[in-house]
Amino acid sequence: MFGLSELAIILIVVIAIVLAKKGPELARNAGKSARILKAEARAMKEAEEQRATDTPPRVIQGETIPGRTEHPPTDATRDTGRNPDGTHP
Repeated sequence: MFGLSELAIILIVVIAIVLAKKGPELARNAGKSARILKAEARAMKEAEEQRATDTPPRVIQGETIPGRTEHPPTDATRDTGRNPDGTHP
């Protein structure tokens, strides 16, 4: 039958034929994708620059951000889930 070198040559010829038919379409789609990616990257960069130039958030004394604490609670201030007399609710 065929040896390894003959099969390789046949495979190369088949790939060349397929690329001849689909190559321009693949190149066109790759170019469109690259343009879209470039536009999205530019838009993200502009949005980040816009956020950097915006005024910083105003902090009002006494407000806290949910889920964040400045200092971890100590044992004296930690809520143990018990009643003041030490029993469970």
